[in-house]
Amino acid sequence: MDIVERTAGDVTVLELRGKLVLGDGAEQLRERVNQVTARGCSRIVLHLEHVPFVDSAGLGEIVRTHAAVQRLKGGLKLVKPTQRILDLLAITRIRHIFDVRDSEADAVASFAPGP
Repeated sequence: MDIVERTAGDVTVLELRGKLVLGDGAEQLRERVNQVTARGCSRIVLHLEHVPFVDSAGLGEIVRTHAAVQRLKGGLKLVKPTQRILDLLAITRIRHIFDVRDSEADAVASFAPGP
């Protein structure tokens, strides 16, 4: 998996490319989120357009990321998840906890202005 990181104001965008699965993909996401939150960034956008598959470990990392930024009084937005990912969120009955957006610009703009 590749993760491209960029910032838009006080929002960090992580664009994921590849499978988010047990092993490298899930571990890479965990490490990157830990780095981002260690820098004090708690507003994260996960751009999922180029993630064709997520297994239970990958889903667990998305949930863990959501919980981590919530503890920091931040937020997580998901951008362009595939239908397969949306179905997985629905099947596991956790779709309601995520803010899903159609565009990266909309996701970034949806965060309230920072301090």
